[in-house]
Amino acid sequence: MSARARFTPLDFGLYAGIVFAWGFSWIALHFQVGNVPPEVSVFWRFAIAAPFMLAIAAMRGERLSYPLAEHAGFLALGVTLFSTNFTLFYYGGLTLASGLLAVIFSLSSVINVWLGALVLGAPVDKRVAAGGGLGFLGIAAMFYPQLAGTTINGGALIGLALCIAGTLSFCIGNMISSRMQSRSIPVFAASGYGMVYGAVAMALFVALRGHSFAIDPAPAYLAGLAYLALIGSVMAFACYLTLLGRIGADRAAYSTVMFPVVALAVSTMFEGYRWTIPALLGLVAVLAGNLLVLRAPKKS
Repeated sequence: MSARARFTPLDFGLYAGIVFAWGFSWIALHFQVGNVPPEVSVFWRFAIAAPFMLAIAAMRGERLSYPLAEHAGFLALGVTLFSTNFTLFYYGGLTLASGLLAVIFSLSSVINVWLGALVLGAPVDKRVAAGGGLGFLGIAAMFYPQLAGTTINGGALIGLALCIAGTLSFCIGNMISSRMQSRSIPVFAASGYGMVYGAVAMALFVALRGHSFAIDPAPAYLAGLAYLALIGSVMAFACYLTLLGRIGADRAAYSTVMFPVVALAVSTMFEGYRWTIPALLGLVAVLAGNLLVLRAPKKS
C-alpha cells in the first residue's frame, strides 16, 4: 500500500475549522425549523453561499470556465452535496430526535471508508475503519437518552429512511468531489458551481411543491440563515472538501463524528444538556476513535 502522510498543521487547522463550524450549526438549524418549508431554507442557504464561493475562487485565480462535461459533474455535486442531503435530513428531523440525526450522520465516517474502496479503489485503512466504528458507537452512547425515548412507529421509520438516504447522498457527494480534485479541478470553483446547481435544484423542488420563496423575517431565523450560508457552507465546505482532497474521504469524514461533540458542549451551555455516565463513556470512545483516525501511521 502507498504511504499515508500524517496530519500537517494545515490539516489540523482545516479539521478544527470544520468541527467548530458544523458544531455550532446545530443551534442555527434549530432556528430554521418552523414556518418555512425545509426546501425553501436550503434554497436560500446555497443561493446566498454560491456567489461568495465563486467570488473567492475568482480572487484565488481559479479557472471558472469549464466544458459542459465538467458541468455535469458540478450538477451531480450540487444535487448530492448541496441540496438533497440537507432536505432529506430536514424532513427526517420532523419525526426524529436531533440526537438520532447526529448518530445517523456519523455513519458517514464508516460509509466513506467502504464507498471510497468501491468507487475510487482506495485501500481500506483498518485503523480509520476501526476509529469510525468506535466514533459511531460513542455518538450513540452520548445521545442514548434521546435514542431510548424514541418511539419506533411508521413516521419514525420514514424519518430514519430519509436520514439514511441523506447520509448516503452526502457520501456520494464526497466521492464526486474526490474524483474532481484528482483531475485538478479546484475546490472553490467546483463548490461554487455545485452550490449554484444545488440552489437551482431546490428552486425547482420548491416550485413543484407550490411553496412560496418567502422566509421568516425574525432576527433569529435570519441570523441562523446567515451563519449556515457563510460559515456552515462557504467556510466549512471549503475546509472539508480541501481536507478531503488532502487526506482522503475516509479520514476527513471523521469530522462528522466530532462536530456533534461540539454541538453537545454548546447545548450544555445554552440548553441545559446533562452529561450522564453513558455520555461520558461515549465521549471517551469518540476521542479514542479520533486518535486512531488522525494518527493513522504511514504504511509501507
